[in-house]
This record gives sequence, C-alpha cells and structure tokens, in this order.
Amino acid sequence: MIKVLHIIASPRGERSLTRKLGTVIIQKIKDAERNVKVKEHILTKNPYPHLEEKQIESFFTPKEDRTPLQVLAIKKSDDAIGELMEADIIVIGVPMYNFSVPSGLKAYFDHIARAKVTFSYSEKGAEGLLKNKKAYIVVGSAGVFDNDKMRPFDFATPYVKHFLGFLGITDVTTFRIEGTASPELQDEALNKAIARIKAHKFVPIKST
Repeated sequence: MIKVLHIIASPRGERSLTRKLGTVIIQKIKDAERNVKVKEHILTKNPYPHLEEKQIESFFTPKEDRTPLQVLAIKKSDDAIGELMEADIIVIGVPMYNFSVPSGLKAYFDHIARAKVTFSYSEKGAEGLLKNKKAYIVVGSAGVFDNDKMRPFDFATPYVKHFLGFLGITDVTTFRIEGTASPELQDEALNKAIARIKAHKFVPIKST
C-alpha cells in the first residue's frame, strides 16, 4: 500500500485552489498506483501552536526524562512526525501569503523539524532522516512570479523545497497556479495548472 499525506495550508476550505490541485495530484497518484491510502491534514482545522519555551525544552529533553507536561507539550509534534514517517508521498498546498508561506504552515514545519528525529548533525554537516519519500507541492499566488522580474520575490517555493530537502525529502515536484487575484484569469489559471498536472508522468513507487 502507498500512503499519501495531504497537507492543506489554505483557510479557504473547498474554495481553495491549492487544495483542488492537491486532489488532482492525488487522483493521478491513484491512477499510477494500485493501492493508495490518503490521509488529509487541514492545518486550519488542526493547527500547530507557534513554538514556545515548553515545546523547545521538550524537544531537547531525552524521551525517558520528560515530565508528563513535556510529553503533552510535544505530542502534536510527535504525531505529525509519525504521519510523515508513515507516508510514502507528501502533497502540500502552499498558498503564497506576503511572498512566503502561511504562518500555520510555518508552525507545522517548526514542529516536524526535530534534531535527532527528522534530521541530524555530524562532522559532515546536517543530514535529513526522512529518506525515500516523494513530495509534490502546489504553490498558489495572486500575482505572477514565474518570470525573471518577480521570481526573486517568491520566497515560498525555494523555502519549502529547501526545508523538505533538509529533512531528507529531495524528490520534489512543484506545480504552480498564478494570477488568481484576477477573477477573469482565475479559471484559466486553474485549467492550465490542472493540464500541467495531468500531463506530468506519475511514476509508480515502491512502498517503504
């Protein structure tokens, strides 16, 4: 069985374009694979708190030494990492907010980046521990950033790709939907993005 984790960062519910495109990707995965199980995680319905002292202390306290309060403080992080470790494929909807990612997605990333759990340091530097996984990200933006003039101001796409690579997920495919601020262009933008996804060759993978 291939396990897919769908991370939805948009607060727009069923109206979210990145969420719609995520479901198109998942359907393509289902078409390529024989047996697929999907777990959907909507960050606005099940949000992750911004890190505070109690979480940081728990992260750096050995598991056997954690107090009951520290165990509780770290539970959402442990659960999120467990989901990631089980997944073969991760699909992330990334609506661009003010040139970067929504704060809810950043908070989620802060909970899954854990030293000695999802990455480690050695004399060779940092090494991601989430190996043999595939990720698809859908970046949605009100403006058009996929050009020489605006590309330097897209901090969301390179950040998400670098972050995933830091955790060991280096097989990342990006799809974009742009210009969504213009109602007259939104349908065309959505149709173009869907066409790009459908034209992409989704290669079956072996479950880890």
